[in-house]
Formats: sequence, structure tokens, C-alpha cells
Amino acid sequence: MNVESKTLALKTLDKAHHLHPFTDIKKYQQTGGRIISRAEHIYIYDSDGNEILDGMSGLWCCNLGYSQTKIIDAINEQLHKLPFYNNFFNCSNEPSVTMAKALVDVTPAHFNHVFFTNSGSEANDTNIKLVHRYFDLLGKPEKKHFIGRVNGYHGSTVAASSLGGMDFMHKQYTGLNYVHHIEQPHWFKEGGDLSRDAFGLKAARALEQKIDEVGEDKIAAFIAEPIQGSGGVIVPPDTYWPEIQRICNERDILLISDEVICGFGRTGNWFGCETYDFKPDLLTFAKGVSNGYQPLGGVMVSDKISDVLSTSSGDFAHGLTYSGHPVACAAGIATINILRDEKIIETVIADIVPHLERRWKALAEHPIVGEARVKGMFGALELVKNKSSRERLAPNGEGTLFCRDTAIANGLMVRAVGDAIISAPPVICSKQEIDILIERLLFALDTTAAHYGID
Repeated sequence: MNVESKTLALKTLDKAHHLHPFTDIKKYQQTGGRIISRAEHIYIYDSDGNEILDGMSGLWCCNLGYSQTKIIDAINEQLHKLPFYNNFFNCSNEPSVTMAKALVDVTPAHFNHVFFTNSGSEANDTNIKLVHRYFDLLGKPEKKHFIGRVNGYHGSTVAASSLGGMDFMHKQYTGLNYVHHIEQPHWFKEGGDLSRDAFGLKAARALEQKIDEVGEDKIAAFIAEPIQGSGGVIVPPDTYWPEIQRICNERDILLISDEVICGFGRTGNWFGCETYDFKPDLLTFAKGVSNGYQPLGGVMVSDKISDVLSTSSGDFAHGLTYSGHPVACAAGIATINILRDEKIIETVIADIVPHLERRWKALAEHPIVGEARVKGMFGALELVKNKSSRERLAPNGEGTLFCRDTAIANGLMVRAVGDAIISAPPVICSKQEIDILIERLLFALDTTAAHYGID
């Protein structure tokens, strides 16, 4: 079978049997999609022979790209040594123990314990149980409610998507009735005539208002991403996180930092909470922890919480078959070693982030860009027809979809979220590779502007 025939056969089977995540299933069965056949460094290649610079790092996870042989070798070695054993029944395995210590070494000093999961969704489900158990042991069983943010994303299980604030998800299931949501710190969309700093305070103080509305004696925790990734790379104003920290400290509310996307170098620091200088009680991680090479996630548990759990009798009634999977943890250890030994994050902060920020901010001058947000190795462009009024290019984000498809056709993988084009390139990109990304994105912007008749 030649390459063309094999590709056609794969696409036919894909449409016939494969139900894809977050996809219009009926439409996909009619149109089909792209088969990714291999990857190298920061590029992916499809079965039609197209080379695409992966400006999304897989799904926010392949921060170190696709050619990390040290991670592959660690996985292979562990498969030969111990491919699996569980961590139930008073058992453990060497990689999970070593990985736990590696995580403690790179997270803020008040984190000394970890609970392993397979994904960020499962980790945020775990957070709910940890928080409920913690307050039960403190004799505050009424503190069961959580507050999240509109347009926040914390996973797609019933519990995790309840914590998130995406309406299109909520419409398709019945969520948890003890989760509430407040506005997002999205200045361009919701700031109106307020300055960024004033809007940051306003958005943060919505948390205080929600606590008063529900009752401080019922609210257990506030969960948020340092930067909202899947919501459109929403970079909060500088005033936002200090005010959130103040409110949580004063109101006996636990603070959960969902670092699934922000962690392991994405914001220019190991974790987003360090970039914004706040102190969470729980820290959710996944994705970049293993560079996407194996499913791995978990929760870093602060001493404040772990001290209560470890000095109280009774089982913590929660667990996962693959929690602390030896092969996944081997991948995680290798990933952290690369980040530390090769000083990846230090290089990102000193060299790559400033270059990306300069090139990305310059895109704000483009006639269809209303705002160019950038922080660390994140970027978002709000596409508009009119900069002054912020009128969008087309209804239902159609202009952004056109721009995204044009970028991909021109060899750059980006995402469309509402009216924003977003990108999260691998942290190992060189300045020259950042320039290639910007040039291909500019081509897509120019083509989109021409398509909508904007000079």
C-alpha cells in the first residue's frame, strides 16, 4: 500500500470508529481530519507530508519538544524493570518515591507531599476530596463549597468541569451543586472603561462578594489558573493575584492553583504562582510534568493540609489504579532532570521570553489585532474589525477560525478560542524559531484581514 492509499485508509477508519474529544462528531464523520504521523524537535508531520511548527506544544504539554531521548530511554528502561505495580496495600515503587521528592524539590517550600493521578482532571477531582477531608477533620463539615471562575478550565470529568466555568460544557450534564463561579480577569473583553489595575481589583473582589453571598462558613476553597489557558490565555492584571491572596487569607478560604498548563516553565518560572507571587494551599499539575510522553498528574499538598491529614486517624478514601505509575514517574523524573540540569527555565527567562514578548507585542499594530497578550511562553491575539469599538471580525468566532486554519495551512499550529488566536510554543524554541512562528502568524493575519476587506 502506498503512502497516499494508507493515509486515505487511516482517515476513513478514523471517521468510522474514533470519537474525538471536544468535536462536532456529526461534522467530523463528514469531513474527517488530519493524521499526525511523526514529530521531531518542535515540528509535527502529518500523513500528507506537511511539516507544521507546533505552536501549541501538543496540548500545552510537550514543553521540551518531541526529541527528548533521555525521557524515552527512562521510559524504556523502566518498562523492562517494573512495567507496573500499584501503590495500594502499603506498597510503593522506586520511581514514584523518587518523583515525589523531585517535585518537592522544585515546588515552593511549603509543599512536601504529593498525591499522584493520571491527569489534571483527576487531580482536580482529588482536590475536592482533599479539601472536604481536611475541613471534616478540623470539625468544619459544613465547608463544602468551591468557587471557580467563568471561562476557567480545570478538566472534563464531571467534578473537574463543574469547577471550571465553561457554559458550553455545563449545558451537556448536571454539575456539582456546591460549585459557584465569579467573573474572569479578562480586561479586554470585560474591563470597559476601567484601567487594567482597577479592573484587576474589581475582578478579584468578586470573590469576596461571592463568599458573602454563599456564606464564609460554607466556602472551602477558591480554584483558578494563574493564567487561564484554554479560556484564551487570559493574563490577569498585576493587581489581581495579591487581592485574591488577601481575601483567601482573611476569609479562611483555601487557595488552589491549577498549574496544569502554567507549570514547568510555561510562565517563565517553574510555576505560575511563583510568577505572580502568591501562596496556594494546593497545586494541581499534569501535562508538562512528563513532557506529554506519559500520562501523569497530581496534587502538591501544603504542610498546612498534610499536617492535618497525617495526624488524624482513618483512611483517605480515594485512589487510582495507576496513581504513581512507575513508567509515568520515570518519565517525570527524566523531564525534571532535563529542566534542572540543562537550566531550561533560566534560559527561557533570560533570553527567549523577552524576545517572544517583543515580537508578540508588536503584533498589536496589525489592523485586525485589538489586543496582544503575552506572558512567559504564552500568547493571545484578540481579533477585531474595529480597534476602537472592539467589534469582532465575524459572528461566532468565524474570523478567528479562518485565521487559525490559514496558519495551519501555512505550517503553524495555533488554536482559536472564541475571538482569540492563542499560542503556547515549546520552551526550547530558539529566537530564530520564535521569528519563524511570528512570520507564519503574520501571514495568517494578513490573509485574514484581506479576506474580510480590512486594510
